[in-house]
Amino acid sequence: MTTPAPSPMLPVQSAVYARLKNDATLTGMIRGVYDFVPEDAPYPFVVIGEAIETPDNRHGGFGRETVITLHVWSRYQGYAQVLRIGARVTALLDHQPLTITGLAHIATRFEFSQTLTDPEPPGDIRHLVLRYRIATEQH
Repeated sequence: MTTPAPSPMLPVQSAVYARLKNDATLTGMIRGVYDFVPEDAPYPFVVIGEAIETPDNRHGGFGRETVITLHVWSRYQGYAQVLRIGARVTALLDHQPLTITGLAHIATRFEFSQTLTDPEPPGDIRHLVLRYRIATEQH
């Protein structure tokens, strides 16, 4: 009997990071892509955030769905900048193939986006939350 592969969370995060970091258009729009943001990081930037993993098995094989949350942060007045950045991120990920180490990529689907304003004074930070569902199978 085949045993399930280890969690896809880290390989999925690595694949998403590589896709974002290696896109010249996106990197021309932002100052960095992080999973840990340095205290002095200049705006705007993208953060690879939280993830949820659930089984998505099929007869005779193991699969997973990893739902990954990305955050776009900006100090631009208004939401236009985070929305443009978010549109580029979605163009790079939604229904696009990913190379995920040790796993077969099945699909990446955009789930939602939400704009937020950081309420802490001076209230000038804009935040866009993006979520994607990434289906993988064990080779």
